[in-house]
Amino acid sequence: MKIRNAYPADLPAIDAIYNEAIDEGFKTAHTEPMSEEERNAWFGKFSEKFPVYVCEDNGEILGWLSVSPYRPGRRALSQTAEVSFYVTADARGKGVGSALLKWAVNRGKTLNLHVFIAILIESNQASISLLKKHGFEKWGYLPEVICFKGERRGQNYYGKIL
Repeated sequence: MKIRNAYPADLPAIDAIYNEAIDEGFKTAHTEPMSEEERNAWFGKFSEKFPVYVCEDNGEILGWLSVSPYRPGRRALSQTAEVSFYVTADARGKGVGSALLKWAVNRGKTLNLHVFIAILIESNQASISLLKKHGFEKWGYLPEVICFKGERRGQNYYGKIL
């Protein structure tokens, strides 16, 4: 497996992985796939300090992780970032998420970031377990803020000081 910065040519694979999570439900707060224009606009917001990484094996992208500014425009929070990660169903449990998270934490330290925050739906136990495995702790909870087809769930905030 190889971790690297994502390129625009990776967007179809990133979309496919994200859409898989949307279809499964309760993995993201999006309920519909992004259009190509929306995904391009999303990707255009990333930078050297706030990158998107992909994990590939034999040319196939198995997962991705984004590092986004947390509450952009607020200078006192400029060393805090939100991490989001998604792994294709076929590659889950094979170390892809761990590799991405470890890579991002190590790179975050060199990018002058101090804190990572992950915001996830409370029922996403696989992601919660992965975060805990890498030293993230539960820092907060927002009850019943997610609603899919009439079902309500809360969001957990996990954090790690780099």
